[in-house]
Amino acid sequence: MAAKALMVLGTASHVGKSILTAGLCRIFKQQGLRVAPFKAQNMALNSAATPDGGEIGRAQALQAEACGIPPTTDMNPILIKPASDHAAQYVVQGKVWRNLTAQDYFDFRVRELFPRVLESYARLAAQVDLIVLEGAGSPAEINLRDRDIVNMRMAHAADAACLLVGDIDRGGVFASLVGTLVLLEDADRARIRGTVINKFRGDQALLEPGLAMLEAHTQRPCVGVVPYLANLDLDEEDSVALEGRRTTARTWRDLPETPDRPLRIGVIALPSMSNFTDFDALAAEPSVALAFIEHPAEVAAADVVILPGTKQTLRDLGYLRTRGFAETLLAHARIKPLIGICGGMQMLGQRIEDPHGAEGGGTDDGLGCLPIVTILQREKCTTPAIGQLRVPTLFGRPLTCRRVTGYEIHLGTTIYATDATALFDLERATGESVRDGAVSSNGNVIGTYLHGLFDDDDFRHGFIAAIRSLRNLLPATNVRQYRLARYQRLNRLADALRISLDMAQIERWLGL
Repeated sequence: MAAKALMVLGTASHVGKSILTAGLCRIFKQQGLRVAPFKAQNMALNSAATPDGGEIGRAQALQAEACGIPPTTDMNPILIKPASDHAAQYVVQGKVWRNLTAQDYFDFRVRELFPRVLESYARLAAQVDLIVLEGAGSPAEINLRDRDIVNMRMAHAADAACLLVGDIDRGGVFASLVGTLVLLEDADRARIRGTVINKFRGDQALLEPGLAMLEAHTQRPCVGVVPYLANLDLDEEDSVALEGRRTTARTWRDLPETPDRPLRIGVIALPSMSNFTDFDALAAEPSVALAFIEHPAEVAAADVVILPGTKQTLRDLGYLRTRGFAETLLAHARIKPLIGICGGMQMLGQRIEDPHGAEGGGTDDGLGCLPIVTILQREKCTTPAIGQLRVPTLFGRPLTCRRVTGYEIHLGTTIYATDATALFDLERATGESVRDGAVSSNGNVIGTYLHGLFDDDDFRHGFIAAIRSLRNLLPATNVRQYRLARYQRLNRLADALRISLDMAQIERWLGL
């Protein structure tokens, strides 16, 4: 394994490991190094399709972007996609491996899969100068120590210098940093070269006595206090990150009913919602007020409703019925736009069949808005794609941009009724040409398998213009260039880390 290795560990989930890893990747890339990210095992419903036809965690795709390289499945060889409180789908080196309970995985499968993790790491390490690894949760989960393959076992395998990160914004940062080190075994503790305090607000002078005591207790330097970076809006993975994005449809009540008001876009908050980052670019637009809808009564205020992707299509379809969403969505679709993405599109079809037990088996009727039937398959389609709009208008309005980029991640095969109208012609990265999506007979309902389509600036601006026109709202006077802003946010992150971290010390650990 030729590459040098730096590993970012955390005292808990959501302390900022993913974002700090992305920032460090950016810094080293700016210094001219060939750098790549790596996370041995990830648990997330947010995922990305790679050009090599696999599926990895969304954060590793962001980190690859920070490195200026395409994402590959070797960057995240094990992706765990929860299916229930006790079971999950396991994606290994980009492909669906099997569905297992957590007990079965930890008892029997971890050691079986670790050689494949090392395989991926070795391939990656042979191509770059430096790998920045990310841990998961905490390395001090003492009940899982002997079965851990993402934290200290991987740190030893990569011979990585490790940073331990704590989140001061959530409180208890000194206790969590010291406690984590106390619970580690000697060999693991020796890997930790220094600590980092993340998400600090206020006067750092007030923190200095605590930093001195922290270094005395841990016998390690604190190599930085990273400030709380507001409005960074970069991809994260877990449900805690989703909570930070949630808004409530009740805030729409405060919007004035004027022609220049924001467009109200509602996303149904499904229990197993996946790839919620699909909507970050829409939420960032000044002319949009996006909310995650948790109650059927909130649908009425929306100008347009989106039924998002889900890891459990059949179960979430049942949720729509039991919670009263089904009738509300059908009423909405008679007069306003309704959009289904991936699993959302499948639920809007005529029927969903699961003959192979991909989601437990069975068949259920869809909401009947789109002339399609979905058959869930064993093999998942995971590929970037470029779409060309097949229909002349969208919701009866012309669209200024008829081309879109995105990616597919789905188990279902779509069967079209004889009179069905598809939404896009897709050119997949694999070279395959297929039709995608569907349009309802009244034109108010559309569906597509494409994730990330709203990240495409031209398509998003055209989409917003069409819906604003449909809803008799004035054209947007201010639009965001999301892709440029994303590039700038990564640079802003790198600039903040370069100032707040002792990069010279970190580089000495790496022998750079």
